Amino acid sequence: MARGGQRQHGATRTTTRRRGRELDNEGIIPVLARAVREVEGAAQRGRVKPAARIKFQVVAMLAREERQRVKLDPELPEGQRAEQLKRLDGIGTILAKTTARDTTLLSLLAEDAFVPDAARILRQDMLEAAGVETADVPRPPSTTNGHANGHANGRTHVVDLDRQVVPRSVLSRQLANPFLRPDFAGAHRAPQARRLAGWELIEPLLESFERAAGGATSCMALPEESSVKAPVGLELMHHQAQVVAAAAAGHRTFLLADEPGLGKTAQALLAAQAADAYPLLVVVPSVVKTNWAREVGLWTPHRTATVVHGNGDTMDGFADIVIVNYEILDRHVGWLGSHGFGGMVVDEAHFIKNKTSQRSQFVLQTADRIRERTARPLMVALTGTPLINDIDDFRAIWQFLGWIDEKMPCAELMERLEATGQTPIDPGFYPAARSAVIDLGIVRRRKVDVASDIPARRIADLPVELEGEVGRSIRAAERELARRLVERYDTALATRRSGAVVDGIDHALVRQVAAWEREGSGDKPAGGGENVFTMMRRIGQAKAGLAADYAAQLARSVGKVVFFAKHVDVMDTAEALFAQRGMKSASVRGDQTPKVRQANIDAFVNDPDVAVAVCSLTAAGVGLNLQVASNVVLAELSWTDAEQTQAIDRVHRIGQDQPVTAWRVIAAQTVDSKVAELIDSKAGLAARALDGSDDEVGSSADVQTEALVSLLTDALEARAAR
Repeated sequence: MARGGQRQHGATRTTTRRRGRELDNEGIIPVLARAVREVEGAAQRGRVKPAARIKFQVVAMLAREERQRVKLDPELPEGQRAEQLKRLDGIGTILAKTTARDTTLLSLLAEDAFVPDAARILRQDMLEAAGVETADVPRPPSTTNGHANGHANGRTHVVDLDRQVVPRSVLSRQLANPFLRPDFAGAHRAPQARRLAGWELIEPLLESFERAAGGATSCMALPEESSVKAPVGLELMHHQAQVVAAAAAGHRTFLLADEPGLGKTAQALLAAQAADAYPLLVVVPSVVKTNWAREVGLWTPHRTATVVHGNGDTMDGFADIVIVNYEILDRHVGWLGSHGFGGMVVDEAHFIKNKTSQRSQFVLQTADRIRERTARPLMVALTGTPLINDIDDFRAIWQFLGWIDEKMPCAELMERLEATGQTPIDPGFYPAARSAVIDLGIVRRRKVDVASDIPARRIADLPVELEGEVGRSIRAAERELARRLVERYDTALATRRSGAVVDGIDHALVRQVAAWEREGSGDKPAGGGENVFTMMRRIGQAKAGLAADYAAQLARSVGKVVFFAKHVDVMDTAEALFAQRGMKSASVRGDQTPKVRQANIDAFVNDPDVAVAVCSLTAAGVGLNLQVASNVVLAELSWTDAEQTQAIDRVHRIGQDQPVTAWRVIAAQTVDSKVAELIDSKAGLAARALDGSDDEVGSSADVQTEALVSLLTDALEARAAR
């Protein structure tokens, strides 16, 4: 199996033969050095444009591959190895500084980040420029002509017209239905504000979910199902049938936020059938496209589904259900808006929480165009974790559902708010506003309440000691990070205006210093050193063998195990150890094709000899059913409780008949243990906003900052005690 970054979207090397490298200007490193300087220059001139972003991603990808090759090449003299690694470190430093200038580039550094066609081609060109023979990569259409298309709600979408495609089968459908016209019966109505005219309402609406729960769960009134039936051979649970019955009764917008594992896919498909919302558009993460097509065959077997891959050459334009993934939505957004869809489902809707991202913009644009052409379309947002960072995550989802626009509530919600007879200055406005939003279609049920037949789950922390040189190195790096924070704190304290008196530790300044460190984490500290992100990465690498060993022991004693990690090298280490132990494993990663990914999932589920599924925390943490196992090993910590929960709920879901245990491997006496505590403390966001809990609502986005606060505070207290 290919390793590390070399497992990238088919652009593989056909040979590793390289020309001699007697001169410094030969090989891949000088090619990367020139390219990274070009990207750095682009970042210095302002926001990094698409072409430079592609170059940034390819440089990072090839630098990882080259580092791996240099470290493992047995024929490379040690002196030459050290020199090449030093030059690669220089490239990495420039990438980090560039990321600090434009933090949106961070997502491109993930090993399982989506790699577009243009990046694969540039990768091939750079390898060829370095004298490395490569397999030919098909050239996609030019992507240089970007155009901005305005939209009714005031958003501007950069649409690359050269990338726009209309699949041949879609053209055939259009020709077969020449008189297909928009249905303007549901045309947009302007909200009529009377008492609330002049009030800013979006923030109060969001705030109502922070402070007005009052112990109540966030779930609209649902009918008791009567005649809702599941297909032969399947069982529809009571809570699922209620949503289907609501759609049959005429409800048309749902934020279906049931906890993961309660069968949201089946509810969405049967709700579409009850509402006759065909053709139906389903937008999903790429990792679950194949699974959605399978679910259509199970729950609505008389309906046809087509999965859009690439330019859609193999799709069926006449299908009842069109399944497309977020990553290729940009090329299909044109025809999707005019296809005459009767409904739209967005799976893992928290993916669109960042309204400035193109992914979010294209989803919102497509939803608006469907509403413009279809009277009361069925709009469904599916997510078990609608709130990940803070309450503001609701905005994009509510906008997709048509409840709000950029600036104010839409007509139906405004009418409900006016009917309360109150304004945001009245205390009673907030519980009434919360109820008004919920009644539009928020559906939130917990496993403990609606699925008593699902066994319990628990999270068990498994502390491990990092021994030897690796452990000493990590602890030394953590001490150095703490020393640097203390030095920065002392400098800031010394430069305060005269007259400032600080008694003991200035905790406000501690938090400010931590924020400065986090914001500048892309810069490599002078003289070397680590930041909190690289520290966690190194800890993950150090834990990899220990976590894999524990997973192997579990698999031997209790059966199948799901192993989650964030980084490819940790997954590689685990797979190598399982192979060494004679254990079969299946890999689920972000850079696999849907066909390969599904084949690996099927092998884990159906083959008794496949003992472990080695999964990417980001790529396999959503949409998969792995309840054939009851033990999960979390080799690396996420930065959010939501991501951790999503991973565990691949196993803890309907169909599970065993208690589920998630074993969280934590490096003792390191920042790893602090991060684990912080993740647990931030788990109350959805509980407070949606489940009526009294837990404090906080942001999960500041876990990095809080970890740095903890490090600095401990160091200052230790200094004071001396």
